[in-house]
Amino acid sequence: MINKILIANRGEIAVRVMRSCREMGIKAVAIFSEADRTSHHVAYADEAYEIGPAAASESYLNVERIIDICHQCHADAVHPGYGFLSENAHFARRCREEGIIFIGPSPEVMETMGDKIAARRTMIAAGVPVVPGTEEPLQSVEEAERRCDEIGYPVMLKASMGGGGKGMRLIHNREEVAEAYESARGESRSSFGDDTVYLEKFVEEPHHIEFQILGDNHGNVVHLFDRECSVQRRHQKIVEESPSPFLSPELRKDMGEKAVAAAKAVNYSGAGTIEFLVDEHHNFYFLEMNTRLQVEHPITEEVVGVDLVKEQIRIANNEPLPFKQHELSQHGHAIECRICAEDTENNFIPSPGIIRQLTEPNGIGVRIDTYVYEGYEIPVYYDPMIGKLIVWATCREWAIERMRRVLYEYKITGLKTNLKYLKRIMHIHDFVAGQYNTHFIEKNANMLLRSHNENTELENIALIAAYMDYLLNLQENQGTEKLEDQRPISRWKMFGMQKGVLRI
Repeated sequence: MINKILIANRGEIAVRVMRSCREMGIKAVAIFSEADRTSHHVAYADEAYEIGPAAASESYLNVERIIDICHQCHADAVHPGYGFLSENAHFARRCREEGIIFIGPSPEVMETMGDKIAARRTMIAAGVPVVPGTEEPLQSVEEAERRCDEIGYPVMLKASMGGGGKGMRLIHNREEVAEAYESARGESRSSFGDDTVYLEKFVEEPHHIEFQILGDNHGNVVHLFDRECSVQRRHQKIVEESPSPFLSPELRKDMGEKAVAAAKAVNYSGAGTIEFLVDEHHNFYFLEMNTRLQVEHPITEEVVGVDLVKEQIRIANNEPLPFKQHELSQHGHAIECRICAEDTENNFIPSPGIIRQLTEPNGIGVRIDTYVYEGYEIPVYYDPMIGKLIVWATCREWAIERMRRVLYEYKITGLKTNLKYLKRIMHIHDFVAGQYNTHFIEKNANMLLRSHNENTELENIALIAAYMDYLLNLQENQGTEKLEDQRPISRWKMFGMQKGVLRI
């Protein structure tokens, strides 16, 4: 039995995993870099160990140091979260060699599905539709030009080991092939240590829809339905929802069955995600498989009612899945917004700094997965995501209304965030109507980058006036002898008393 888990990650996902561990009576161990010493995940854990300097390459990506700490604290298992080492087959293999349970699929499955070309071959063999493209790595610019001509423009050049939009290039004509080929290989080499690239037909204006799957060590695989992830900027997801407003019940059923077939084709064990592209005619194609927990997993938890982290742990404990496919269903609607420390008015550059004031929303159907607090300094070394804001309601219309309300209540000062940007998304007609695809951000760029229904100027004026009033009262009260007279008295209140218009 697993009694102690080391979480090989940081921030909100580390806290998220620890919460499930605590409910299961499992001790949770945190690791932290020098930059994360004051992070909430360190204080929340049962034990915490410094892993190394701020740079991820010397801390959260240091496989041997993590293994040493596992032995030092007598951890039975490692949960990798997402990012960092979560899809690193070498790390999973080293854990197995050292007798440490890796909470995730086997390194062999990770290698197969992490290689996009190998994954395409596997899906074709399993009868899962794939986007037309190459099944072997490209060897030269000349071959790339010839295959692009055969497939037909536009085409997408992709890194075989890529992810997160890195190593991807959209090619519109033959003249763009050579530059795209060289730049994609270079970016892939620097990001993933591998410059293998391949081609896929570009699906124009698609929906990006993924299916959550769970597989145990006894051959059982189920899907936990779909998530719509089409609100993206440069292939980075911003808002996700479940269920997708685009899918019909028949298409949802068909895609779910194909997702299960994809997982069974590789004897998948653990939590994973099968990602699809769906065109305007409802044709769907396998995109890739993520062999880990996804950032957006909470919306599935909200609509299906399953704790995915607990299920990961039980699967790693060699327990069979506690439910069959026919026992799972979706209830209500959930939306997730990623809250990031970034300057949306300045090309979304990260905006690290100290959180001076933090007011988090609350109420029925509201969930916040985060790791920050007032006075915490968001470091410059890692992803700028502060946390995830999730709402649930009985229908999509009410979920949008709830998200608007909680985004209005969410206040963070001291650094720039994307809160106002997210507010605007919730008011764009295409989103509200559920009629959007992966071009949503591009199509609505002008509206998203200007004030929209948020009374920003009035809020700023009110804050400035209140602060000026506070300072003036402090100045007037200097030298007052009586303690009770040192409290600032609002000028607005005094004015109202003088005019006889005070209303309380």
